[in-house]
Amino acid sequence: MLATASLAMAAATTVAAAGPAAAGPPSDERGHGAFTVSRDGRPVTVPFTSPRDGEAFVRLTVAAPGVDWGTAGAESAVVQLLVDGKPSADVVVFGATPTERSFALGALAKGRHHLTLRFAADRSPAGAVVRVSRVHTETLGSGHRDFAAAANAPVMYGRNGAGGPFENAVTDTPVLAWHQEAPAATAGHRVLTYTVVWTNEDGGTSTPALMARWGRTTDIEWAYRVEVDERGVAVPGTAFFQSANHGNTPFTGRYENGHPLLQTCTLNNNMCDTVDNPMRFPLTATERLDEPALTSREEMVDRHPWVYTVMTDEVRREGKVVAEPPAATTTLIADPRDYLYAVVRKTTSPPAPGVVGWVGVTLGVRLKGDPTLYRSDNGHADWSLSRDDPAATTVRLPAGAKASDIAEIVAIRTVYGADTGSSVTVNAVNRAFLLTADDRPDRALPVAFDPATLTAADPEAVLYRV
Repeated sequence: MLATASLAMAAATTVAAAGPAAAGPPSDERGHGAFTVSRDGRPVTVPFTSPRDGEAFVRLTVAAPGVDWGTAGAESAVVQLLVDGKPSADVVVFGATPTERSFALGALAKGRHHLTLRFAADRSPAGAVVRVSRVHTETLGSGHRDFAAAANAPVMYGRNGAGGPFENAVTDTPVLAWHQEAPAATAGHRVLTYTVVWTNEDGGTSTPALMARWGRTTDIEWAYRVEVDERGVAVPGTAFFQSANHGNTPFTGRYENGHPLLQTCTLNNNMCDTVDNPMRFPLTATERLDEPALTSREEMVDRHPWVYTVMTDEVRREGKVVAEPPAATTTLIADPRDYLYAVVRKTTSPPAPGVVGWVGVTLGVRLKGDPTLYRSDNGHADWSLSRDDPAATTVRLPAGAKASDIAEIVAIRTVYGADTGSSVTVNAVNRAFLLTADDRPDRALPVAFDPATLTAADPEAVLYRV
């Protein structure tokens, strides 16, 4: 467990009518009273105690009545966090549903500190307010298993795009982060890789291709990679970041107490290591993807169901959703609730995919009383799943279809270009679900089967049947 120090407030406080909030005892684990941060109110300052030197974090439960990420002009309200008077994070609040968010506060010394919450009027719509119902700090000391991951995590800055310097308050907002670990060539050293999730991408892969090949419309990119020694200290010359065009570029930018500063610089959320945007997103990255050979990156997002609601709100607001997408569309999708979301684990025999062609897998769904085979690739062979990492995809179903309407799910060997002759073994379906009425993952279907091998002579296998 992380060492913790809860922030306690004596009573509910409305910032417009009260001064800085009083804090309870440093280690008091009672909840605090709710308070409101508004354009017309004063900032709230909450004292807290870090029980040790280390990397500090804050979890907040926030809501913004009257704000709706799916409505143009009222997308979000933003609260700025300051630690001991220094700007630390921009909290983009997406709507009226209370949602827990987590941010890194950086390296803090043991002792008393002050967290200030200030309404960011310059990046929020008129009339917006933010209600904070819980604030909780955590300090992770140097002896903790994840201290190295915390101490080397990047701080993300916003994008300077057509929407101006506050563009990430309305589009492509960074919302989640985690890390992976792998052994380095030097004994005792580790390589840490940090991945970030954005609510969408305004460039890059088309929306229907994203749904078919990646099973989502969020953007998930590795952001930063570094080797650390036995003490968790970064090894000089080993830091890289994902630059434009998915480049792998040595990091030569600035550090803040060991944290590299990166900025979103492209419409598909690749990064640069020069920072000049005012919005700051130091996402907590202590969650860990332990088994990348068995777990997809999308399953990390499943731990935070609220992200699906934000994802669907944004893609609808941007006009990418229609009731009946044309069969040949490469830009539009149906309502996100009309899709089955699945993750497939598979193994492809040699030869590896190449420029001449490759063999992938398409998921197909048949409904009870309906002879149609609904395909994840939408008839585009190049939208089938070619990679052997755990791969997410979606299958569009008729509007209103429910999980109980599904008769069977099949895997289909799909050839793009020249047939290499490869066979594909489907080892597992990690999860398969539809979205609920509030655009969150519903209960997963119980898809369990013996591994199935697809060949040119036998290209289809049933994975699930009622």
